[in-house]
Amino acid sequence: MGVFAKPVNEILRHWQLHLPIIMLKHSKILWPSPCKLNLFLHFIGQRDDGYHRLQSLFQLIDFGDDILIETNDSQEIEFHCDVAELSNTDNLIVKAAEALKAYVAQATNQATPNKAPMGASIRLTKRLPFGGGVGGGSSNCATTLVALNHQWQLGLSLDQLAQIGLKLGADVPIFVRGQTAFVEGIGEIITPTEMPEIWYLVVQPECHVSTAKIFSNPLLTRNSKAITIRDLNALGLPFKGRNTMQDIVCRDYPAVAEVLKWLVQFSSNARMTGSGSCLFIPFDNEQEVRKIATRCSWPHFVAKGVNQSPLHRKLEGFIKPD
Repeated sequence: MGVFAKPVNEILRHWQLHLPIIMLKHSKILWPSPCKLNLFLHFIGQRDDGYHRLQSLFQLIDFGDDILIETNDSQEIEFHCDVAELSNTDNLIVKAAEALKAYVAQATNQATPNKAPMGASIRLTKRLPFGGGVGGGSSNCATTLVALNHQWQLGLSLDQLAQIGLKLGADVPIFVRGQTAFVEGIGEIITPTEMPEIWYLVVQPECHVSTAKIFSNPLLTRNSKAITIRDLNALGLPFKGRNTMQDIVCRDYPAVAEVLKWLVQFSSNARMTGSGSCLFIPFDNEQEVRKIATRCSWPHFVAKGVNQSPLHRKLEGFIKPD
């Protein structure tokens, strides 16, 4: 279960306390599924089960996929995607929906939660790159959990949703929480923090990085010195930062190194997010970053950093005023 060191904002606190919410059991709602950037990323150890203990600053940004969910009484989960190879049931969206149903069934001692309408037709419009280190799959999973909790009127707390999400992926809880945060452990220890809401150019090299390959590399630094949240200012975030996976990825994937070389001509603070392959440069001037983006020949997007997830801003619109 995630450790939430600071109180959530007023809207989320109201939601957790189950104040009246405007919901329809048979509803059709379009939900945002935003991505993230790792402003820095290092590893401070490895657990007995093989998971790496990380420290990172997860910056949420206002760009991502869209998920359209229409609930029904069928008890079935129907999934579609505009990308043909993703239009199957072996994905985190379907797994999230089924995990949510199983959690409710167990909590109510029912083999099948027939007393409530828990069917849905889900359509994913994909904009985020596959395997880019921007958390697209984890965000899709989290959006599904948060959205279905709302549309199915389950009334689960963020803690409960994050607990379900952690079993599906280490990065899922940060998207469930919906705030830019200092993240530790394997991704489950979350301390919300605010960053300047600046602009980013995110570029996707024409390659897919194998996370397993990078994590198994003996040259990966796994014993970085642990820091505390009080040390974040010294890192120079959001403009400066370091990703300890970057050198290894650039050595093994020349396409990533090529994009990094192109980016550093505009900013020495260019760096990789997650395990790659996407790289980014931070800017405090939207006009400047968009001008540079016009010169980029690789797939890319421009987005603004946000401290509150667009997903939770969407949810805010369904909260009844006191």
